[in-house]
Amino acid sequence: MNASIVRPMNRVRLIYQFVSLIFPRVKQELNGWRLIAANAPDSRLREQAVASINAKAFHCQGGSIYALYPGVNPVEAVRFIVAYQTMSDYLDNLVDSLEVQDELAFAQLHLAMQEALDPNVAASDYYLYYPYREDGGYLEQLVTTCQESLKKLPSYIMVQEEALKLAKLYSHLQTNKHLAMEEREAKMLHWIRPQLKDFQEITAWEFAAATGSTLGIFCLYAVAFDPHLLESQGHKIRQAYFPWICGLHILLDYFIDLREDRETNQLNFVAYYERIEVIAERLQLFVENSIEQTEQLDYPKFHRSVVQGLLAMYLSDEKSMDREIRPVTKQLLGDSGLGVKLLYWSCCQLRKRKAL
Repeated sequence: MNASIVRPMNRVRLIYQFVSLIFPRVKQELNGWRLIAANAPDSRLREQAVASINAKAFHCQGGSIYALYPGVNPVEAVRFIVAYQTMSDYLDNLVDSLEVQDELAFAQLHLAMQEALDPNVAASDYYLYYPYREDGGYLEQLVTTCQESLKKLPSYIMVQEEALKLAKLYSHLQTNKHLAMEEREAKMLHWIRPQLKDFQEITAWEFAAATGSTLGIFCLYAVAFDPHLLESQGHKIRQAYFPWICGLHILLDYFIDLREDRETNQLNFVAYYERIEVIAERLQLFVENSIEQTEQLDYPKFHRSVVQGLLAMYLSDEKSMDREIRPVTKQLLGDSGLGVKLLYWSCCQLRKRKAL
């Protein structure tokens, strides 16, 4: 996108616009999906659909920062981001919460994540191998909402391949990660290890973490508003976001859930680090490389604000002050600079108001 035509906003204005304009629109979109979810005929699917919206709204809030990317239509962007992220959260509940551990069923469900990014494909039978299926058309509506939004983008064809790569990685992660405990680790390593030849600076579990983020997809969507976008720009974004920015996103998520996941026997990629010092070292590496990668992109200040916002959002969560990980939280905040501290303070205020 031509930086001389569209000017990015400064950080203070970005925060103000994000909270005052984008948050209410996210809430409005989620309310609409909640009403549709509440009418699902199958009580189990209905419960998971509504629960995923109620418990994970902050995923849609965070992802919707890309509605403020320069040149984007914020109304259309929020509609796409909320639909795609809501679908992701709903499917996560389906593979995690209903005592189903069927690899074929999980893979079929997650075709929705890929088909939602192909505006010319007809919806598959996503529940084909899943024991419950009567959702009143909820999942298919999420898919078609995304597809219709993509049709309006002038340059989506330039980034579609890169977006689908990320969606396929995400789908593989979700399919393997939620299998029975005795088989999931071996399945994941079998899938990941051949791919590490292209990502030699990271571990298998860091690669897995990076595949779990939707931020790269949202960024590719946002840049596709540019009618002059080049295919090479989409490739640069995917390389910048995966594995570094996407990896930082999900590692921070696992970082604050470390104790909770240990107590509930949930898979946690940060738990694979041997010592607390290693956690601090690796998270700092992801921060530094993420910031470095932003300089390769158009509007580096915007992307840098995203990275800083990730630190602020996750480290302002009260779970980050758990006794075991508090020293790492303080170290990350201490090394992060004024930009993160400003965003951290803003996130703390939003949490006090229960707006985050």
